[in-house]
Amino acid sequence: MARWTLTVPLDSRSPTPRFVQIARALAEDVRRGRLRPGEPLPGSRALAVSLGVHRNTVLAAYQELEAQGWIVTTPGLGTFVAEVAPEDASAVPSAQAAPDVGFVMPPAVETRALPRGASAPRGMLSLLTGSPDVRLLPSEVLARAYRRALKRGGQRLLDYAAPLGHAGLREALAGMLASLRGMAVTADTLLITRGSQGALDLAARTLLRPGDTVAVESPGYLPAWDAFRLTGANVVPVPVDAEGLRVDVLEQLGPVRAVYLTPHHQYPTTVTLSAERRQRLLAWARASLVALIEDDYDHEFHFDGPPVLPLASQDRDGLVLYVGTLSKVLAPGLRLGFLAAPASFISRAASVRAAVDRQGDGVTEAAVAELLEEGEVQRHVRKMRSVYRSRRDALVEALRTSLGSALDFTVPAGGMTLWARCAPGVDAALWAERGLREGVGFVHGGHYTFDRAPLNALRLCFTSLQEDELCEAVRRMARALPR
Repeated sequence: MARWTLTVPLDSRSPTPRFVQIARALAEDVRRGRLRPGEPLPGSRALAVSLGVHRNTVLAAYQELEAQGWIVTTPGLGTFVAEVAPEDASAVPSAQAAPDVGFVMPPAVETRALPRGASAPRGMLSLLTGSPDVRLLPSEVLARAYRRALKRGGQRLLDYAAPLGHAGLREALAGMLASLRGMAVTADTLLITRGSQGALDLAARTLLRPGDTVAVESPGYLPAWDAFRLTGANVVPVPVDAEGLRVDVLEQLGPVRAVYLTPHHQYPTTVTLSAERRQRLLAWARASLVALIEDDYDHEFHFDGPPVLPLASQDRDGLVLYVGTLSKVLAPGLRLGFLAAPASFISRAASVRAAVDRQGDGVTEAAVAELLEEGEVQRHVRKMRSVYRSRRDALVEALRTSLGSALDFTVPAGGMTLWARCAPGVDAALWAERGLREGVGFVHGGHYTFDRAPLNALRLCFTSLQEDELCEAVRRMARALPR
């Protein structure tokens, strides 16, 4: 790895010789952990040039440090921080030591992170998260789009930009939402964010104030709850059944500032909010002046029958803040999401965004805009819809064959995961724990409940594994099943 220039403070007005100042500064850097055991030090010529001193001054400092035991010099290799500190240097911290904060912090806001597949050990088959199979992303096509974007946009894309996001991407997304999701949107009513989580955070910062109440689905999506809590809002649960969010329970809550829901494929149960409840929810929100935060995170992947249009497509009163993402379509690492809302809300959200992270990644936004304009994203979605349908069917068949008596489930009409209820007597939490030892990762239902109450169900992602990998994952689940 290329090394940076090492800076060492020197006081030209001090009567202390320069070599002594350098030696003392480097010894102190070891004490406080800036320089770690075994770390290479710059050569004497390089350090002399960066400090503006004669090389002999640096050599004298190194000789002093070596005599004290702070550094070692290996001929032909260089100078390194000693692996073992001098005996009289009892104040030297360990490599892991770091000072605690020197000020008073407010009470922590509890967050509940879900297991993620990125840290999975080698060889483990992960059914943990609803992630796309990034192995199938046309990376060469994406790379060409990046090159073209930089060639055309040049310095403009690398400079500061408007917080709304790349104009071309907003235009392309507006066309997509109008055509496929029945929404009346324009570039002026869209804001590009860093993933759907960025859109949720921005909507929360713009809308909520400490003490506001946000109603959420339970079981539901924990990262959204965290975003609301970080604004000081109170988050209250509303149960979900086979028709989605229980609107009758919602109506009894009292004053509510916003409702967060996933009506297309409810997270995590995958059920769809019924047409009757959609109309009842919109009517209640209109009468109560409540914002509806609709998270439509995997709209493109609906397999059986036509996809259900978003609540936002039926909104005539400016009630819905619509959150979407390209993470499921392309790759989570691109960090591209969007927020669609009335123009006045988008304008205010853009002001908030300017104070938070100022803008998005202009190069990535321009590259993906090109892919949308050329139809590459559309072709990729069609391909992945077919691939994921086959993977869903493979998982369903494997579960029915190997775990038919242990799990009960309805085949999801869409989405990227399957929600399965465990048979009586099967401990879902214990099963998930044993699964890790067998080399398969999956999440039990208790991770998604509001009060951490046990929920004897499993959420299984099928999109990130091939058919043979899914079959092997189920075999490992069968071996891990508590008996």
